[in-house]
Amino acid sequence: MKKAYELTFIVRLDPNEEVINDMVNQVKNWVETNELGTVTKIDRWGRRKMAYEIDKQREGYYVLMLADIDAANLAELERNLRLAPTVLRHLLIRPD
Repeated sequence: MKKAYELTFIVRLDPNEEVINDMVNQVKNWVETNELGTVTKIDRWGRRKMAYEIDKQREGYYVLMLADIDAANLAELERNLRLAPTVLRHLLIRPD
């Protein structure tokens, strides 16, 4: 059974805007692969200063993604996000 989740992630800044767009599309594809879930909304917060330095980066590109995901597939999604070299941090939660 699919439930609503909020996925927020920070993408490493790159001078080429296509790298950021490709990463957002790749995360969307990870959610929607094999009908594991559906993305309902993507909110691009844009370039923001981070509270502390991560991998020698002081700024990142923030993205909020709302999706309906089957709970059995969360582990694979989190694994992909952890292994992605351009994703600095991610947070996956169930909203109230």
